[in-house]
Amino acid sequence: MGAVKVNSFSEIESAFVKYVQDIVYCTMITVDKKGRPRARVLLPIWETVDGKPVGWLAAYKTPVKVAHLANNPHTTYSYWNPRQNAVFADSVSRWVEDLETKTYAWDLYSKGSPQGVGYNPGNFWSQGPSDPKYGLIRIDPWRVQVLRGSDLSSRLWTEESHR
Repeated sequence: MGAVKVNSFSEIESAFVKYVQDIVYCTMITVDKKGRPRARVLLPIWETVDGKPVGWLAAYKTPVKVAHLANNPHTTYSYWNPRQNAVFADSVSRWVEDLETKTYAWDLYSKGSPQGVGYNPGNFWSQGPSDPKYGLIRIDPWRVQVLRGSDLSSRLWTEESHR
């Protein structure tokens, strides 16, 4: 059964939000210089900006993540639960360095993003948004698929410039 293609992210946004709120943690997949995938479990937060999903990922700037994103910024964020509900966000991810944006994302994490997911980042970075160990990745999905496990129905949004 193929995915039903939708023209606007708004057509799948409620399912996206519902599954992200339910599942919370996702698998982030990056690619190394030899084209090999690498996965790790993390907790991004999401919002909708100008009708498109935008994610923020507070993370330590490990040598592996830094090298992978420098070589290839294409990433996938995959959510799944045992009911077979899933979200897949194929994205371009990049490190953000400016304090204003890092503070903005810090605040989203602290109070919970519009999708209701978050935590206290101070538990990991005690110096707040200016902590030198606090890294921030901006996630710009160009393709999002939501899959409902009860009937395996799938809906797919692709940013217009990638269709």
